[in-house]
Amino acid sequence: MNRRAFLFTAAAAAKALSAAPRTRMGIAVTSYMSFGRPKDTYEFLERANALGAGGIQMPLTSMEPDYARKLRARAGQLGMYYEVIAGLPKDDPSVFEGTVAAAKEAGAGCIRVNCLSGRRYETFTSMAEWREFAARSRQAIDVALRIVEKHQVPLAVENHKDWTVDELAALMKEKESRWLGVCLDTGNNISLLDDPMATVEALAPYALCTHIKDMAVEPYPDGFLLSEAPLGEGMLDMRRIVDTIHRARPETHMTLEMITRDPLKVPCLTDNYWLTFPDRSGRYLARTLRMARDHRDRRPLPVPSALPPAAQARLAEDNVHQCLNYAREHLGL
Repeated sequence: MNRRAFLFTAAAAAKALSAAPRTRMGIAVTSYMSFGRPKDTYEFLERANALGAGGIQMPLTSMEPDYARKLRARAGQLGMYYEVIAGLPKDDPSVFEGTVAAAKEAGAGCIRVNCLSGRRYETFTSMAEWREFAARSRQAIDVALRIVEKHQVPLAVENHKDWTVDELAALMKEKESRWLGVCLDTGNNISLLDDPMATVEALAPYALCTHIKDMAVEPYPDGFLLSEAPLGEGMLDMRRIVDTIHRARPETHMTLEMITRDPLKVPCLTDNYWLTFPDRSGRYLARTLRMARDHRDRRPLPVPSALPPAAQARLAEDNVHQCLNYAREHLGL
């Protein structure tokens, strides 16, 4: 199937939803990580507007000032917010500084970054490797922090299946900058055996932006399966989560990350999983496996890859629509 077959244009969205009522919940472009991912920031803003979303979180397609100003003007006209997705500084900090400057020109509320693109328990084979990575990440955050402080655009580090909740909270306390916080993902740390509500409560005071998602789990021989679910269909108390974040950070936007994909395997019953978690006790394991058992759905978790491509794309769109409706009708958004 070609790209045009996957593209859900703003006009098509508007027709399908009959001018959907606005919700304050925005959409992260990673909601379309697997199917029909938007390529242009301005086009995604229009698409989200047609869906009735309150804003978007996406990388900037262009660093040109005219493009950034055009995006800022349109978002302001629509009453929508914009948050940038970017990478931490690497060898040449000027690249990151260019992104920060463009983000400010575009009116971005914050810049969301992550330290690890993969998963801690799959990426590292020893505690020494993890500690080396953690040290490099701290250095990159320090460089980024000096740049965002200069431009006065907040930096939000996501809990991206890398830092445990205690590690990331400690990092925030250590840096203690008004320009540094977290992108609070409500589901990721389950894969590290952290309690999801405890994660929200610990990180909410630092939440500059969010990835709001509901989660479903299912046991499997090496541990448990973990899958995003449409809001209200998973095991998380979404109203309590949103209220907790709002109490801690009233101005923080609730941004949907509904990834339609096959369940992720969390092999917490294998020896390799534990190589970078020397301080995790059996209490974490028992609590998480009990949660997977007690919250197991009567139906197997969906496996979108088993569907034809067109059906996969429709499912991804339907899941996003369903979540926005739930946010408007049940979450006070």
